[in-house]
Amino acid sequence: MRMVVENGHVVDPATGFTGVRPVYIEHGLISDGFEEQPDRIIDATGLAVFPGLIDAHCHLREPGHEYREDIVSGTKSAAKGGFTTVACMPNTVPVCDHAALVRFIKEKSAKEGYARVLPIGALSKEQKGLELAEIGLMAAEGIVAVSDDGRPVERADIMRKGMLYANHFGLTVISHCEDLSLAEGGHMNEGLWSTTLGLRGIPTVSESMMVARECLLSEYLELPVHIAHVSTRASVDLIRAAKARGVQVSAETCPHYFTLTDQACQGFDTNAKMNPPLRAQEDVDAIIKGLQDGTIDMIATDHAPHHSDEKDLEFGLANNGIVGFETALALGYTFLVRTGFLTLPQWLATMTTNPAKLLQPDLGTLTPGRPADLVLVDLENPFIFDRDAMLSKARNTPFHGWELYGQVQLTICDGRVTYE
Repeated sequence: MRMVVENGHVVDPATGFTGVRPVYIEHGLISDGFEEQPDRIIDATGLAVFPGLIDAHCHLREPGHEYREDIVSGTKSAAKGGFTTVACMPNTVPVCDHAALVRFIKEKSAKEGYARVLPIGALSKEQKGLELAEIGLMAAEGIVAVSDDGRPVERADIMRKGMLYANHFGLTVISHCEDLSLAEGGHMNEGLWSTTLGLRGIPTVSESMMVARECLLSEYLELPVHIAHVSTRASVDLIRAAKARGVQVSAETCPHYFTLTDQACQGFDTNAKMNPPLRAQEDVDAIIKGLQDGTIDMIATDHAPHHSDEKDLEFGLANNGIVGFETALALGYTFLVRTGFLTLPQWLATMTTNPAKLLQPDLGTLTPGRPADLVLVDLENPFIFDRDAMLSKARNTPFHGWELYGQVQLTICDGRVTYE
């Protein structure tokens, strides 16, 4: 199928191009152009045209928790949010720690999905942190990284072995940094608001201690490591210092860590309960500074859908996590670009070219010959975010009713319209 997107303001951080030009799509790839009549002409007047967004960290819940989300509903939600590629974490039931399950995820998403799904395999068997999973066999089936996300790898020797073995297959370890001896039993950030609400707190040092360990291991082994969902000032400082020494560390944060503080837990709102927890204003400021200077490489959603029965109960009993596919683009544009913290190309790189470098380098650009992944966005007109209009099965979001800018109008993945 041949399509042409005309009159849109194209922004491609990979090439540095910003301006109005047509984008040609032929046989699922970006094209230099064609003489034949296109099957469809899309008029993007007044809209921005971006490479399809890439999410380096999400939870699709299939297999095992399909009542929360599944591959179809999750990728529909992703497409509505402008994502054309999502990397799903392995903490499913059973855990994605073997080749057969990787194959299932790849095959189902290829047949029924609305976005490209890149599986991340478990680093350890059953994510117990005791022995390595079948990394080589999973690599042969197409995993793009390994992680025990949802739990930290508590033993440094297992993390060391995992980094060495994963590197043999060209894979990076994504680390969930949390010292459970400090964090376990906590429900929100330790500070003024945990004291006010009478809830057990999780100290920021529980994250930053593990960030320090991973940076030191990466430096010692001279191997890459990626830090998931960075939320604290100390973590940003540690990563910045490690990068200055030449350590091969990369990092991500999530929209909720630069838009919300732990005050959002006021009233015991379980939609503000997540792991890592929402932090204090000084941490939010540090996250934004880390995005500005490149210490934090990318913005991921950590899309974590839950059934209402798992959220609508006492704060201490509620599950951690929020959905993120359908708010990430708008939150980033509204709170980072419109505020002047980041330029449009600088912000867009955190959701396209930078995650592509970690996961699949041929993605995240509108260069001819690359997969035809793009999103058309209205950046000028505000909209009110409505959780009841989401395509996800879940509704656990703290952003209901917020006025945002950056509403997705159309998403194309591999030359196929996946949301309109």
